[in-house]
Amino acid sequence: MTEAEAVPAGKPLWRKIIDYPLVTMVIATVLYICAVALSIVIGKQVPASLGKTEVAAVHAVITIGLLLAVYKFIITRLGENPKDDLPAGPAIRDGAIGLGAGFALMAASVGVATVAGVYRIIGEGDTSTLLLELISVAIMPGFTEELLFRGILFRWLEEFGGSWLALLVTSALFGLAHIMNPNATWFSSFAIAVEAGVLLGGCYMLTRNLWLAMGLHAGWNFTQGEIFDVPVSGIDEHGLVQAQLSGPPLLSGGTFGLEASLICLTIATATGVWMVYRAVRKGHLVHPHWLRD
Repeated sequence: MTEAEAVPAGKPLWRKIIDYPLVTMVIATVLYICAVALSIVIGKQVPASLGKTEVAAVHAVITIGLLLAVYKFIITRLGENPKDDLPAGPAIRDGAIGLGAGFALMAASVGVATVAGVYRIIGEGDTSTLLLELISVAIMPGFTEELLFRGILFRWLEEFGGSWLALLVTSALFGLAHIMNPNATWFSSFAIAVEAGVLLGGCYMLTRNLWLAMGLHAGWNFTQGEIFDVPVSGIDEHGLVQAQLSGPPLLSGGTFGLEASLICLTIATATGVWMVYRAVRKGHLVHPHWLRD
């Protein structure tokens, strides 16, 4: 064996480029967008005569199915350190914990709002659209948004610039993504960025999979809208009760809902900071790549 044969050849330049974390992130994001676009095209073929709930269920199956296929077969194989953030093992455990945590956090927020006099129940709710809203308000956002913001953006931003950069940037982007919601303000987007960005980013840092974040996101939305009749990120929903928010916007969140209140901002952010702290204590903090090399 010659000396040239004994030394393994380095990666070709093209592979070094696509394996660079920020480039990989862009590729994964494009794949995500293509999967969503294809699901929209296919979804348009579903006959409206099926009914709103049935159509929403079919659309959810198509969208989640396509995204899951693209993620499992392509995205998990990308980059210098391929990994799957949707492993089957912790799915039930972490997903269930997330659902419970989402319920507990929003129930606590509503409880404080009730004591503060800005939330009150005024009548019986409407359960006729419960299944439809479970799909559109809880399951779909919980899966699709977490796959993008934590499964793609956070993952490769963290690989590039470390955990703190990933937490800062994805939180800001998550808040900004809600600025076009009904009744949104710059303060509501700031609140979403801080409370939800830190909380959901902390879930990912702590568990190193997406199940806890997905479960918490879905549980938070469902509890907020479908149980307590609180607007979900500015969108009015029909809950098990009919409720009303009133009083100072800093406490009630105004027409955007409790997510834009100091109540949710305090409770969710404190929980998120605790999760990040736990992640750091467990040694899950990732340093920027220039400090690792």
